[in-house]
Amino acid sequence: MDVIHKIGRRKTAVARAYVSKGKGNITINKKDLANYFTTATLQYKVKQPLVMTNNDANFDITVNVYGGGITGQAEAVRLAISRAMCELDAENRLILKPEGLLTRDPRMVERKKFGQKKARKKFQFSKR
Repeated sequence: MDVIHKIGRRKTAVARAYVSKGKGNITINKKDLANYFTTATLQYKVKQPLVMTNNDANFDITVNVYGGGITGQAEAVRLAISRAMCELDAENRLILKPEGLLTRDPRMVERKKFGQKKARKKFQFSKR
């Protein structure tokens, strides 16, 4: 098996995952998973597709991720790993699809409009 390369996106974060045979090491931007994503919730999100498909100790994963915030990056990594698991075995798709791990979340930040304070908020109207 050669290296499988997949891309995941969330908000403005982009993750490129490289999956190869190994012992379950996950490296993100040349750091260990626990050092890059320090909270247990984010680590769970990244490992979720591996645990659900029982592949958490079978593959080494190297990820390059940039843009966005820490949560957006974690979810982008999760989508990239989920897509790689589907390419490894077509049956994994039946496990991951109902959980929503293969769906790219389309929600983005709404742009700020001119003449307004923010995207929806207006300047305060004062009657003097």
